Amino acid sequence: MSNRAAGTFDVTMTPLAPYETIDGVAFGRITLTKQFQGELEGSSTAEMLSAGSSVKGSAAYVAIERFTGRLGGRAGTFTLQHSGTMTRGDASLSVQVVPDTGADELTGLAGRMTIDIVHGKHFYTFDYTLPSGE
Repeated sequence: MSNRAAGTFDVTMTPLAPYETIDGVAFGRITLTKQFQGELEGSSTAEMLSAGSSVKGSAAYVAIERFTGRLGGRAGTFTLQHSGTMTRGDASLSVQVVPDTGADELTGLAGRMTIDIVHGKHFYTFDYTLPSGE
């Protein structure tokens, strides 16, 4: 059965020392902590790697995020994989559950998340499935 959860989250970003800059490309690392409100309620931590071009609005990032909390009233943990690309301001983002990372009442979780930022506020929509009887 397919489900949809929606809400907001607050994020704190802690930049780490950049790897280096080579040929105008800046390689960076950031640790993120998030606090989710809504049907997804809990917290997460993520590690992000990024590469920023010397061309304005062109960059990419990958991240692994571990969530702990409740989804639709069920307690557990799961891991998300992020892959984002921006080409001269045109953004593309994929955020999905890493297969078989759901634990406790979220065992068997699969899904994809979209993230929107409106006037500095972060919104999520999470389309997911859980095995019946779980």
